[in-house]
Amino acid sequence: MTVRNRGALAALAAGVAALTVATLVACNSQPAGNVGVEEASTLAASATPSAVEGDPSVPVTAGELPAGARIVPPVRLVIPGIDVTATVNAVGINERTNEFEVPPSVDQIGWYRYGPGLETDAGSVVIAGHVDSAKQGRGAFFRLRELDQGDTLTATGSDGKARKYRVVAREEYAKTKIPLERYFARDGKPRLTLITCGGPFDAKARKYRDNIVVTAVPA
Repeated sequence: MTVRNRGALAALAAGVAALTVATLVACNSQPAGNVGVEEASTLAASATPSAVEGDPSVPVTAGELPAGARIVPPVRLVIPGIDVTATVNAVGINERTNEFEVPPSVDQIGWYRYGPGLETDAGSVVIAGHVDSAKQGRGAFFRLRELDQGDTLTATGSDGKARKYRVVAREEYAKTKIPLERYFARDGKPRLTLITCGGPFDAKARKYRDNIVVTAVPA
């Protein structure tokens, strides 16, 4: 997917819609099905999509972070239910591929540094990671599809404060149909959005068909 760069958020939207890595291999299991779809939608009910130039157009939510806002990046994510303890790196967009710059080491994950940080009282804090790699094996988010409503996780910020979250939704979308205006909104209730690849693996295209999205709210 090619999208003209109209700011970091627009580029990020294009990247996550195509969140792939050439070395990814197929998953052995599938999600149990979508849960919490309505609740996740309600969290971002105030988000208003706007058109972005390009072919095809990608919906994103317009909006700027407050001037002088103190941003607290997440630096560590712990999800006991799926045995995840991962370093979180601040990432942006790969200039060559125009995709989300997920850390190359599959045991690490990336926080979208142009969006809200953990201190936010509104909007979606986005963290993405690899599901697996042909060379490195299972990624930090290999079991993300197993999370269910009520599961808990902890994100620790650069300020040393550990913040607890509770999973409210797990959804799977074809990469071309993921509602980006919801997951990258800077308004609506505060929430943590975790994204990885999922669904069947297209060996010819060397990418997964879908994205798995988990939404969590402050516990």
